[in-house]
Amino acid sequence: MKKNMLRLLAVCLAAVMVYSGYRVWKAYGDYRAEAKAHHAVLEYKPDPRDGEIANQSIIDLQAQYPDVIGWLTVPGTKIDYPFVRSRDNDDYLRRDLNGEYAPAGTLFMDCRCAPDLSSRNTIIYGHNMRNGSMFGTLKAFADKDFFEANPSGAIYLPHDTLALEFFAYMVVKNTDETVYSADCDGNYFEYIERSARNYRDIGLAGGDKIVTLSTCSYEFNNARMALLARAR
Repeated sequence: MKKNMLRLLAVCLAAVMVYSGYRVWKAYGDYRAEAKAHHAVLEYKPDPRDGEIANQSIIDLQAQYPDVIGWLTVPGTKIDYPFVRSRDNDDYLRRDLNGEYAPAGTLFMDCRCAPDLSSRNTIIYGHNMRNGSMFGTLKAFADKDFFEANPSGAIYLPHDTLALEFFAYMVVKNTDETVYSADCDGNYFEYIERSARNYRDIGLAGGDKIVTLSTCSYEFNNARMALLARAR
């Protein structure tokens, strides 16, 4: 009986080791695929030193990938990617810019938001990758000191560049109808200030355009991180 138990334990241990090895191998493959896809578009990365050239980079990128809307950059993080908009919010969840299967997906706008970023609240989603790629470093804004030291980002569009002023970091349910609304109606600003983990008073006004960056959180079931910015 004891020998049988030892054999069973050995088999179980071997199975766990094989499965763990497979998970590590798969994760490594996913990260390599994301890095390869990212490297392929870096030639289009906007140069912030020259606005005209930066915007031309997006025009050139759109010629290659028509679903691209612009390029998002958040200094102090690894967030430095093009983002897309499609007919629904599933197309790029697990696809790269070529439409090929990619576990890391592509940053994408909520399909309810206007492609010219004229919506009151433009929502951009990305995966929370464990190696920090995509929106994996968004969690850094949970730290108050980091939040205070990194107040800005940028979105490059074909004919414009938007400065992002980050004013709130939140952890909410994926069903939060205020944070994930394209309209910012009612008591939007009061709700954000009251609910935010980190908040900065930047003198928001009713007509301001908001950009919300969102990814998964693992604090509770269906939790989401959201970093909110005013876009100008």
